[in-house]
Amino acid sequence: MINQETIQRIMDATRIEEVIGDFVSLKKRGGNHIGCCPFHNEKTPSFYVSPSKGIFKCFGCGKAGNAVGFLMDHEHYTYPEALRWLAQKYNIEIEEERMTDEQRERQSERDALFHVSEFAQKYFSQLMWEDEMGRAVGLGYFHERGLTDKVIKDFGLGYCLDKWTDFTDHARKNGYSDEVLEKTGLTIFKNEEGKEKVYDRFRGRVMFPIYSISGRVLGFSGRILSKEKQAAKYVNSPDSDIYNKSHILYGLFQAKNAISRADRCYLVEGNVDVVSMHQSDVCNTVASCGTSLTVEQIRLIKRYTQNVTVVYDGDSAGIKAALRAFNLLFEEGMHAHAVLFPDEEDPDSYAQKYGSTRLQEYLQEHEMNFVEFKMATSGITDISAIDPIRKSNLIKEYTESLALIQDPNEQSGYVTLIASALRVGENDLRRTLAQAIANRKRQAWKEEQRELAREQSQNATEAAGGEPLPDLPDDPQYPVVETTPAPQQVLADLRPAEAQERRIASMLVKYGTKTVSMRMVDEAGQEFTQEMRTADVVTSELSADNLGFDNPTYREIFDLYAHAVSDGRPLPDANYFAVHPDTVLRNTALEMMMSTYGLSPQWEEKKTIAVPNPDDNLGMELEETILAYKKKKIEQRMADKQHELRGCKDPDEQMILLAEYNQLKQLQQQAGLSLHQVVS
Repeated sequence: MINQETIQRIMDATRIEEVIGDFVSLKKRGGNHIGCCPFHNEKTPSFYVSPSKGIFKCFGCGKAGNAVGFLMDHEHYTYPEALRWLAQKYNIEIEEERMTDEQRERQSERDALFHVSEFAQKYFSQLMWEDEMGRAVGLGYFHERGLTDKVIKDFGLGYCLDKWTDFTDHARKNGYSDEVLEKTGLTIFKNEEGKEKVYDRFRGRVMFPIYSISGRVLGFSGRILSKEKQAAKYVNSPDSDIYNKSHILYGLFQAKNAISRADRCYLVEGNVDVVSMHQSDVCNTVASCGTSLTVEQIRLIKRYTQNVTVVYDGDSAGIKAALRAFNLLFEEGMHAHAVLFPDEEDPDSYAQKYGSTRLQEYLQEHEMNFVEFKMATSGITDISAIDPIRKSNLIKEYTESLALIQDPNEQSGYVTLIASALRVGENDLRRTLAQAIANRKRQAWKEEQRELAREQSQNATEAAGGEPLPDLPDDPQYPVVETTPAPQQVLADLRPAEAQERRIASMLVKYGTKTVSMRMVDEAGQEFTQEMRTADVVTSELSADNLGFDNPTYREIFDLYAHAVSDGRPLPDANYFAVHPDTVLRNTALEMMMSTYGLSPQWEEKKTIAVPNPDDNLGMELEETILAYKKKKIEQRMADKQHELRGCKDPDEQMILLAEYNQLKQLQQQAGLSLHQVVS
């Protein structure tokens, strides 16, 4: 393990402009360096490098990070590999700390799983190319599917002989333990009637090795070739310390560079579809590993692109899976499309019949957005003839999916398309969408409260030994409001305080450690000034009123600073955000830190006009920002209470809502005057 002291020496010596300059042509602009982004095609430079902060940010595709992150993304290094590359560049000797026995045992176990998986892949491949039965059955199957020797080798395909323990015997002879074979799932051990039964999990199957992003073998998917009715068509490795099928995409190792170049990923159902698409020069193709599409798999794709085209089978199961994929992709901020193939066709069969050129043309010509796909698969030929109830259900289905989309402009565009497709008024549709979004937020709040109640119940039970508290009862749903807001403002008003939330988060990220002079009031009403960090001012002011954030990314940024302040820990800085595992949070924070403007050297050298320093008025700007935030958030909360009051029929509930509204009214009056920093 590279010790922390060595890592710090590496980071201290690293000059990000030198590291990135080895791969990208950079030009100095003010305090930054600028060039064309290496992660997407562009003609106008939008890729900025800040030597002072040690970070990079592309304002075109959104990529951001530090020098280590750049090497991991651009060169596809692991974290230790990137550190070693930097150490070699800056002539720093790597000092490794001795692992504990537990760490060594854990690492040794993982290494053993990797080694036996790579050993198995080489053995299965060797059998298929060199063994008579392997060539006849395994290689014969792949050739029958139209796959070339090149693509078979590119994907490391192989064959496991149809013998009970052929692979297990070979692995044992080469020193691999039964424990390791069982943990990888390559061998199954059963105890039946006191006798141990041992057999190869993948016997008689053609083998599709599943690789990590860096190219290490993690597990396998095996397809049966016999006609046994009781045998599963595909068998996958069980989850282990190195393999988790819900966190892996088949073909991503081979596809990642093509996905980045094309800025698009094709998502297909089967392993053979992936291999066939690659053979047809559609190399930006992946598949889920024997599981329904997961959020973790989408986030893997999101490292390389935000554009996904779903290419599933056209049967009812495939259509249902594609519609589910649309919702998952929307919720993760992705731009989703789909392609439907003719009946009885899939990417593999279509490529075999018509060739790679026709396949590529078909994918481009038949790509559909969400609305087009849903209409094409709904079986509706005449919208004017459908039953009103079914039409109402369709509108509900559409708006529930649209409520997941994060970009208001994309939502608005879909509203126009749906209104045209279903022949309904845009205003009505926007109002229904607003209701769907409100319901989602309320449901999220309810789930959050239920989880909190369960935690409290568990804690109380553990502390007192009593019965657990019951779950919270269902809250009443928001009633439909019988008002018609201006259509162009409905979507914009769904998150009315988002601009203020972003400004607050930006001030924390950019100026959190800066000291400002704040006007304070003591108990006697006397005003004075006190030096405080920006983060202390913001977190104390906003925590006092408990107004909260609607945008999850800005809320997480605020929480990071609030926890650091309350715990007395160092505040998050550029290095902290540059290596943060949440891509959206990392990119958002680094974008806030990165200023794309600066004085040119000519101005600084030749002009004598004094340019004001933004930090000079930081205290005033901070106070104005907090007040604007409070004003907008309070207005939003008051509108919510009015909304609930209109639909509330319970007198007791009305009294509670009215009291909450009056409390917000008092806060509104207070926020209109000044910050309420009072020293006791």
